[in-house]
Amino acid sequence: MNRNPLALIVVIFVVAFGLYFGYHHARRQGFTPRITKSAPAPDFALVSLDGTTMRLSDFRGKAVLLNFWATWCGPCKIEMPWFVDLQKQYGSQGLQIVGVAMDDASKDDIAKFAKDMGVNYPILIGKESVGDEYGGVPALPESFFIGRDGKIMDKIVGLEGKAEIEEAIKKALNTRPAGQASTAANTLALQPQQ
Repeated sequence: MNRNPLALIVVIFVVAFGLYFGYHHARRQGFTPRITKSAPAPDFALVSLDGTTMRLSDFRGKAVLLNFWATWCGPCKIEMPWFVDLQKQYGSQGLQIVGVAMDDASKDDIAKFAKDMGVNYPILIGKESVGDEYGGVPALPESFFIGRDGKIMDKIVGLEGKAEIEEAIKKALNTRPAGQASTAANTLALQPQQ
Protein backbone atom coordinates (compact mmCIF):
# COMPACT_ATOMS: atom_id res chain seq x y z
CA MET A 1 0.00 0.00 0.00
CA ASN A 2 1.59 3.25 -1.16
CA ARG A 3 0.78 6.34 0.96
CA ASN A 4 1.19 9.89 -0.19
CA PRO A 5 3.72 11.55 2.16
CA LEU A 6 2.28 15.02 1.44
CA ALA A 7 -1.21 13.92 2.49
CA LEU A 8 0.21 12.48 5.71
CA ILE A 9 2.00 15.75 6.48
CA VAL A 10 -1.19 17.74 5.85
CA VAL A 11 -3.19 15.45 8.17
CA ILE A 12 -0.57 15.77 10.92
CA PHE A 13 -0.53 19.56 10.52
CA VAL A 14 -4.34 19.80 10.68
CA VAL A 15 -4.50 17.60 13.80
CA ALA A 16 -1.70 19.55 15.52
CA PHE A 17 -3.34 22.86 14.58
CA GLY A 18 -6.69 21.70 15.95
CA LEU A 19 -5.16 20.44 19.19
CA TYR A 20 -3.19 23.65 19.73
CA PHE A 21 -6.13 26.00 19.19
CA GLY A 22 -8.55 23.69 20.98
CA TYR A 23 -6.30 23.65 24.03
CA HIS A 24 -5.87 27.43 24.08
CA HIS A 25 -9.58 28.03 23.46
CA ALA A 26 -10.54 25.66 26.28
CA ARG A 27 -7.93 27.22 28.57
CA ARG A 28 -9.20 30.72 27.91
CA GLN A 29 -12.84 29.67 28.21
CA GLY A 30 -12.20 27.76 31.42
CA PHE A 31 -9.85 30.00 33.35
CA THR A 32 -9.99 33.51 31.93
CA PRO A 33 -12.49 35.81 33.60
CA ARG A 34 -14.72 37.91 31.40
CA ILE A 35 -14.10 41.59 32.02
CA THR A 36 -17.23 43.69 31.90
CA LYS A 37 -17.94 47.37 32.28
CA SER A 38 -18.46 48.46 35.90
CA ALA A 39 -16.40 45.51 37.15
CA PRO A 40 -13.52 46.35 39.48
CA ALA A 41 -10.25 46.42 37.54
CA PRO A 42 -8.01 43.54 38.66
CA ASP A 43 -5.01 44.74 40.64
CA PHE A 44 -1.53 43.57 39.67
CA ALA A 45 2.13 44.08 40.49
CA LEU A 46 4.50 44.51 37.53
CA VAL A 47 8.03 45.83 37.19
CA SER A 48 8.55 49.13 35.37
CA LEU A 49 11.42 49.88 33.02
CA ASP A 50 13.32 51.56 35.88
CA GLY A 51 12.99 48.44 38.06
CA THR A 52 10.24 49.73 40.36
CA THR A 53 7.36 47.40 41.19
CA MET A 54 4.11 49.18 40.40
CA ARG A 55 0.56 48.19 41.21
CA LEU A 56 -2.66 49.39 39.65
CA SER A 57 -3.78 50.27 43.18
CA ASP A 58 -0.89 52.79 43.33
CA PHE A 59 -3.08 55.00 41.13
CA ARG A 60 -6.18 54.82 43.32
CA GLY A 61 -8.28 57.96 42.94
CA LYS A 62 -6.96 58.64 39.43
CA ALA A 63 -8.52 57.79 36.09
CA VAL A 64 -6.30 55.20 34.41
CA LEU A 65 -5.89 54.29 30.77
CA LEU A 66 -4.33 50.81 30.95
CA ASN A 67 -2.84 50.00 27.55
CA PHE A 68 -1.60 46.52 26.60
CA TRP A 69 0.81 46.83 23.65
CA ALA A 70 3.91 45.36 22.00
CA THR A 71 6.94 46.73 20.17
CA TRP A 72 6.03 44.77 17.02
CA CYS A 73 2.42 46.08 16.97
CA GLY A 74 1.84 48.55 14.11
CA PRO A 75 -1.38 50.08 15.51
CA CYS A 76 0.38 50.53 18.89
CA LYS A 77 2.95 52.76 17.17
CA ILE A 78 0.13 54.90 15.80
CA GLU A 79 -1.65 55.46 19.12
CA MET A 80 1.37 55.94 21.40
CA PRO A 81 2.00 59.56 20.30
CA TRP A 82 -1.69 60.23 21.01
CA PHE A 83 -1.22 58.82 24.52
CA VAL A 84 1.79 61.11 25.03
CA ASP A 85 -0.35 64.12 24.06
CA LEU A 86 -3.32 62.97 26.15
CA GLN A 87 -1.11 62.40 29.22
CA LYS A 88 0.19 65.97 28.86
CA GLN A 89 -3.31 67.36 28.37
CA TYR A 90 -5.18 65.45 31.11
CA GLY A 91 -2.46 64.44 33.58
CA SER A 92 -3.05 67.50 35.76
CA GLN A 93 -6.75 66.58 35.90
CA GLY A 94 -6.00 63.14 37.34
CA LEU A 95 -5.32 60.93 34.30
CA GLN A 96 -2.58 58.32 34.46
CA ILE A 97 -1.76 56.32 31.35
CA VAL A 98 0.02 53.03 32.07
CA GLY A 99 1.53 50.93 29.27
CA VAL A 100 1.97 47.17 29.69
CA ALA A 101 4.44 45.69 27.18
CA MET A 102 3.17 42.22 26.18
CA ASP A 103 5.94 40.99 23.90
CA ASP A 104 9.14 38.98 24.13
CA ALA A 105 11.48 41.89 23.48
CA SER A 106 14.16 42.50 26.09
CA LYS A 107 13.71 45.18 28.73
CA ASP A 108 16.43 47.23 27.00
CA ASP A 109 14.68 46.96 23.62
CA ILE A 110 11.36 48.00 25.18
CA ALA A 111 13.06 50.94 26.94
CA LYS A 112 14.71 52.08 23.68
CA PHE A 113 11.38 51.79 21.84
CA ALA A 114 9.58 53.82 24.54
CA LYS A 115 12.31 56.48 24.51
CA ASP A 116 12.19 56.72 20.70
CA MET A 117 8.41 57.17 20.90
CA GLY A 118 8.79 59.93 23.53
CA VAL A 119 6.66 58.04 26.07
CA ASN A 120 5.92 60.18 29.15
CA TYR A 121 4.01 57.58 31.18
CA PRO A 122 5.09 54.40 32.99
CA ILE A 123 5.82 51.30 30.92
CA LEU A 124 5.55 47.99 32.75
CA ILE A 125 6.86 44.60 31.66
CA GLY A 126 3.75 42.48 31.15
CA LYS A 127 3.04 38.90 32.19
CA GLU A 128 0.55 36.53 30.60
CA SER A 129 -1.14 36.05 33.99
CA VAL A 130 -1.97 39.79 34.13
CA GLY A 131 -3.29 39.66 30.57
CA ASP A 132 -5.44 36.69 31.60
CA GLU A 133 -6.90 38.72 34.47
CA TYR A 134 -8.05 41.24 31.86
CA GLY A 135 -9.79 38.66 29.69
CA GLY A 136 -6.81 37.20 27.91
CA VAL A 137 -5.93 40.30 25.83
CA PRO A 138 -6.71 38.54 22.52
CA ALA A 139 -5.49 41.40 20.32
CA LEU A 140 -3.08 44.31 20.60
CA PRO A 141 -3.42 47.11 21.29
CA GLU A 142 -6.08 46.72 23.94
CA SER A 143 -6.94 49.56 26.31
CA PHE A 144 -9.01 49.64 29.47
CA PHE A 145 -10.40 52.91 30.82
CA ILE A 146 -10.63 52.74 34.60
CA GLY A 147 -12.57 55.32 36.59
CA ARG A 148 -11.36 57.00 39.76
CA ASP A 149 -13.47 54.44 41.66
CA GLY A 150 -11.31 51.58 40.30
CA LYS A 151 -14.03 50.22 38.01
CA ILE A 152 -13.68 49.55 34.30
CA MET A 153 -15.57 52.21 32.36
CA ASP A 154 -14.76 51.16 28.81
CA LYS A 155 -12.50 48.98 26.69
CA ILE A 156 -11.10 49.42 23.20
CA VAL A 157 -9.67 46.48 21.28
CA GLY A 158 -7.52 47.40 18.31
CA LEU A 159 -6.98 50.87 16.93
CA GLU A 160 -9.65 53.54 17.38
CA GLY A 161 -9.43 57.22 16.58
CA LYS A 162 -7.90 59.70 18.98
CA ALA A 163 -11.32 61.34 19.48
CA GLU A 164 -12.83 58.04 20.73
CA ILE A 165 -9.93 57.51 23.11
CA GLU A 166 -10.23 61.07 24.42
CA GLU A 167 -13.99 60.63 24.95
CA ALA A 168 -13.40 57.47 27.02
CA ILE A 169 -10.75 59.34 29.06
CA LYS A 170 -13.19 62.16 29.82
CA LYS A 171 -15.78 59.65 31.05
CA ALA A 172 -13.20 57.99 33.31
CA LEU A 173 -12.11 61.39 34.66
CA ASN A 174 -15.74 62.24 35.40
CA THR A 175 -16.07 59.47 38.01
CA ARG A 176 -15.60 59.84 41.74
CA PRO A 177 -13.09 57.96 43.88
CA ALA A 178 -14.58 55.01 45.78
CA GLY A 179 -16.21 56.10 49.01
CA GLN A 180 -16.68 59.71 47.93
CA ALA A 181 -20.31 60.74 47.53
CA SER A 182 -21.30 63.36 45.05
CA THR A 183 -21.22 67.01 46.09
CA ALA A 184 -24.96 67.39 45.44
CA ALA A 185 -25.74 64.44 47.72
CA ASN A 186 -23.49 65.87 50.45
CA THR A 187 -25.19 69.27 50.16
CA LEU A 188 -28.64 67.72 50.50
CA ALA A 189 -27.54 65.62 53.46
CA LEU A 190 -26.24 68.73 55.28
CA GLN A 191 -29.42 70.76 54.82
CA PRO A 192 -31.75 70.79 57.83
CA GLN A 193 -34.99 68.82 57.55
CA GLN A 194 -38.14 70.96 57.32
